[in-house]
Amino acid sequence: MRVDSVASELRAAPAGGLRDRYLAFVGEHGDAALWRAGGSEHLTASCFVFSPDLAHVLLCHHRKGGFWVQFGGHLEQDDPSLAASARREAREESGIPDLELSSYRIVDLDRHDLHGGFSCAAHWDVGFVAVVPRDTATTVSDESDDVRWFPVDALPDALPDGFARRLEGVLSAVRDGVH
Repeated sequence: MRVDSVASELRAAPAGGLRDRYLAFVGEHGDAALWRAGGSEHLTASCFVFSPDLAHVLLCHHRKGGFWVQFGGHLEQDDPSLAASARREAREESGIPDLELSSYRIVDLDRHDLHGGFSCAAHWDVGFVAVVPRDTATTVSDESDDVRWFPVDALPDALPDGFARRLEGVLSAVRDGVH
């Protein structure tokens, strides 16, 4: 993955101040913005996995964070794109080996500070979407305590700050055909 291809993917994200902040961050930090070793703040990629009727979301209980969240994590050198990184993370953390993104369009941007057991200070997360049947077999990864479906209107209590708002925005983008 190269910083110019990441900037190109980000330019295709929904227009707005947050997208501009991401582009400025990548422009200012270059390659360091992509990698965990590049500094305490860097990009990550994630995937919101929904049922075909969009009534349920598949979440993992993040061991280190102690909360339910979408699948995602750090970019790796072998990832050809942000979308590929999100797909890899979702496959690894859900145990669904053939999971595919619904599209390569970015549907969510969220910069969040990290606390507690995290070695990073902040993640500049880039979100994508996948849709899989609810009866698809899942497996819990080493980074999680559980993987489970939840109704989108009855989420668990243990969520990161702002997660419900993010999920609403992602669902709105998917329903509007932006994904």
